[in-house]
Amino acid sequence: MTQKNNQKRTITILFVSVTLFGSLFFFGCESNQESSKETLISEELLEQKIKEGISKQLEESEFLTKKIEEGIQKFIVKQKQSQRQSQAYRESEASKKAKNVRQVSTTKDHIYGNPDAEVSLIEYSDFECPFCKRFHSTPKKLVEEYGGKVNWVYRHFPLGFHNPGAQKQAEASECASELGGNKAFWKYADLLYERTTSNGKGFPLNNLVPLAKEIGLNEKQFKTCLESGKYTKLVQTDISEGVEAGITGTPGNIIIHNKTGETILKSGALPIEAFKVVIEQMLKNKSDG
Repeated sequence: MTQKNNQKRTITILFVSVTLFGSLFFFGCESNQESSKETLISEELLEQKIKEGISKQLEESEFLTKKIEEGIQKFIVKQKQSQRQSQAYRESEASKKAKNVRQVSTTKDHIYGNPDAEVSLIEYSDFECPFCKRFHSTPKKLVEEYGGKVNWVYRHFPLGFHNPGAQKQAEASECASELGGNKAFWKYADLLYERTTSNGKGFPLNNLVPLAKEIGLNEKQFKTCLESGKYTKLVQTDISEGVEAGITGTPGNIIIHNKTGETILKSGALPIEAFKVVIEQMLKNKSDG
């Protein structure tokens, strides 16, 4: 759009220049009755002036375009810097809140891996969150790589705009845990993430009971549990505790050293390397201490 405007402006200026010089030339001829030789000189001078005017306008147009582009690039860089600073500040403030996270409990939490691991990755998650779906395999890889030093704790954080689906799926996973224990919880959760298309309506609620039957749970008992709403409050408690610990979205991850109490918040579906850096440092700090 800017380039077109510049071109229009240049054409307008050229038109005015030609008109102006042309007028001066013809008026001069009529008033002075100059010789043909002088007329020829005047024509050459006019042509020269027009060429100089065109050249100048083109140079100024290119210069202006360049300056506009430079200004846009500087603005973009400044905005990115501002966003990074704002993000860093939010993460810093959230990390301070992460100290409020509830300690890992072998009786309350769903733990994947060694229950007594030094470090836990506590994930606040939403079964209908597409980023959580993508992230779901990452904590498992961490647990496997660290051979008993790291475990994964799953807590619920269904987002309002993904409900009622996300909330009911969270409750269904708790019913699976009640009827089949920790293994049933993880099996049920894995299948939910595998089959949902996410964003609130990714997994039909009428398929929650058949899914429980598929993994070997009692269909009637599961249906009774789910329809009772007995785990609604538990899921809401997870959300409240997550907010208190600085969680604002999903997946919201808090890495905690279970012996020293050191906590770090890492928001989003980050690559595994981002967590390994934190875990390595936590384990190193403990060994140095």
